[in-house]
Amino acid sequence: MALTTYGEVVEIRAIIGTGSRGGVDMPWGLAAVYGHFGLDLTGANGGVIRIDDIEIEDITSAFLRDSMDWVDVRDYGALGDGIFDCHAAFVAADNEANGRDILVPAGTYLIGDTITLQNRPRFEGQLSMADSDQFLLRQSYDLDTYINAFGDEVTGFKKAFQALLNFTDHDALDMNGRRLELDQPLDLFAIVGNKSTFEVRRVLRNGQFNLQADSAWDDEVATSSGSYSTSNPTQLSNVSNIANVPVGARVSGTGVGREVFVRAVNVGAQTLTLSQPLYGAASSQSYTFTRYQYVLDFSGFAKLSQFQVSDVEFLLNGIGSGILLCPDGQTFHVKDCHFKKPKDRGISSHGIGCQDLQIDRSHFTSNESPIASTARTTIAFNVNANDAKIRDNRFQHFAHTGVLKGNGSIFVGNHLFQGDDTPDGPRQAGLIFTYPNVNSIITGNYIDNASIEWTNEHDATPDFSSEFSFGGLTVTGNIFTAIDVASWFSWLVIKPYGSGHFIHGLSVTGNTFKAIQGNIARVDKLDTEYADLEHGSCRNLVFSGNTFNGVDQLTINPVTLVFSQNSVAQNWTLDVSGYLPFNGWARTVDSVISKGAVTNSGGARVDGMPYFTANYGSNNDQVQLSWEEACQGTVVVTARSDNPV
Repeated sequence: MALTTYGEVVEIRAIIGTGSRGGVDMPWGLAAVYGHFGLDLTGANGGVIRIDDIEIEDITSAFLRDSMDWVDVRDYGALGDGIFDCHAAFVAADNEANGRDILVPAGTYLIGDTITLQNRPRFEGQLSMADSDQFLLRQSYDLDTYINAFGDEVTGFKKAFQALLNFTDHDALDMNGRRLELDQPLDLFAIVGNKSTFEVRRVLRNGQFNLQADSAWDDEVATSSGSYSTSNPTQLSNVSNIANVPVGARVSGTGVGREVFVRAVNVGAQTLTLSQPLYGAASSQSYTFTRYQYVLDFSGFAKLSQFQVSDVEFLLNGIGSGILLCPDGQTFHVKDCHFKKPKDRGISSHGIGCQDLQIDRSHFTSNESPIASTARTTIAFNVNANDAKIRDNRFQHFAHTGVLKGNGSIFVGNHLFQGDDTPDGPRQAGLIFTYPNVNSIITGNYIDNASIEWTNEHDATPDFSSEFSFGGLTVTGNIFTAIDVASWFSWLVIKPYGSGHFIHGLSVTGNTFKAIQGNIARVDKLDTEYADLEHGSCRNLVFSGNTFNGVDQLTINPVTLVFSQNSVAQNWTLDVSGYLPFNGWARTVDSVISKGAVTNSGGARVDGMPYFTANYGSNNDQVQLSWEEACQGTVVVTARSDNPV
C-alpha cells in the first residue's frame, strides 16, 4: 500500500487461511504450525512512519464453522486448477467433516490416487482421475453423484461401476432413472481394471442405456481356416490369422450349430476354445468369426457370479446388442428389464457364465418386426450350461427366442411370438434345445407362431452311442397359436443330427393347440434332414389331454380308437398311424375291448380273445388283431408308439 499523504491514518488488513479461496489473501496450506507476522517498509530514506499496533485475531470459525452443514475442500489445500494434486486436501476435508457434506466448489480437482470419502460430497466443480484410480463413496453412492463428480455421464458410470466391484459397503449401483447416451460398448473388465474374478452379489438397477450410432458398434468379422477333431471337440487348432479372431465372436461354417462362440484364444498355440462342439465340421475348413458389440460386455472377466441387472432399459436402436456374459460363473440374473431392437443379440453367453441364468419379467423386442420371419437373424438369448430359469417374459419377432444347451431348464409363463404378414407363411423355431436329454419343463407359456425344436446339433459325434437320447422334456399347460401359417408348420419338432436316436421320456399334456386362418396338418413333426429316429426303441412317451383346433390330424399317445370290421376276417388291420407322434411305430397294444358281440359268419358269438401283432404294415405303424376264427364286429383298442418303461 502506498503512503502518499502526511498525517493520514492507514489501516492494512489481510486474511491468512489454509486454502486458496475467496476472502483469503495469503493461503499457507495445512503444513504450517506457526508464523511470524510483520510489515515490510520500502521506499526513499528519511520518511517517518508510526506503527500504532499489530493485531492478530483468530477468525478460523468464520471459515470453518461447525454451524455450517459443509466443509470446503479449498480450506484444506485444494486448488481446483486441474494440475495440483488435491488428494491430501480431500482426505483432510473428509476427516474434518464429521457427518457434514464436503463442498467441491467450481473448478477441476486432480485426484492423484484412489480415495475413499466417508462423508457425502457436494459437487459444483469436477474431479479428474486416472482410469486406474478409484473414487469410493460411503455416502450417496449412486450414478447422479458420480456424474456430478466427473461432469460426464459415461465417465461417471465407469467410475461408479469400478467402485461397485471394489467397495464392500454397497451391493447395488442405482442409476437414479438416468438415461446414458452411449456411442461405444462398455468393457466392464477394463473399466474395473484390477479384478479378473468377482463372486459376491452385486446389482445394477433403475436406469436406461440409449445407443448412438458410431463405428465402435460395428461388428468385427474375421475369416480363418482351422483344423477340427472330434477327439478334442471344443477346440480349433492351426487357426490362421488367429490374432484377428476376437473372444466372444460367433462361429459360422459348415457343420457348425447355432450359437457357437469363441470362448478363448491362444495366439501362441494357434488354438481357440469353442463354447460348443461342432456336429459336422471337416478336419480342415474355413470359418467366419463375427464379434457383436454389447452395451454391457463382461467377457474380459475370468469368472463372475451373483450379478443382477434390474429395472434397466436397453434402447439398442438396431445399433448394438445387450449383454455379453462372462465365460464362467453362476446365477447371472436379469429381471424387469427391457431390451429394445438389438442389432444382433439380446443376451449372449460364449462360455458357461450362464450357469443358472435367470431372466424374469423382462421384455425383448426385435429390430426385425417388419420383415418375414424366415429372414430374421436376431436372437433374444442363448444358454450353454445347466439350470436356466426363464420366467414371465415377453419375446417379440425374433428369428429365435432362445437356443439352449444343457439340462435342468425351466421355461414358465412366457409369451413369445414370431409371426409376420406373409400369407401361408413358414415360421422359425422359438425355443431350440440342442441337448438330447434336457431334463427340462415348458409350462404355462403362450407360444405364438413359433415352434419348439429339439436337436443334438452341439454334439461332435451326433450318432447315438451309449449316451442318453432325446428325453426328459415336459411340455404342459401351454397355449400354442398359429395365424395364417403354412399347412406343414408344426409346433413341436424333433431333428436328430445323427442316427440311432430315440425318444425316452417326453410328456406333452394339457396344452391347447389352435391354428387360425387356415388349418395345419398336425402339431408334431420329425425332421429327417440328417437322420430318422430309431422308433423301435422309443419309450415313456405321453401325448394326451391336449385340445386341437384348426389341426387336421390329432396327435395322441397312447391312443384309444374304435375300429369296426364290417366283413368277417380272421386278421383285422387297425390303422393308428395318423395319431402316433413323430412318425412313430405302433409298438404295443395296452388293451382290446369288444363293443358289442364279435360274431362269426354264422352270427354266433366269438368269445376268444385275439392276439396282436405290433409294428405291422410297411411303415410299422399299424396293428393287426388275429382271432381264432374269421369274425366281424367293433373293438376299442388302445395302442401306443412306445413302451411305457
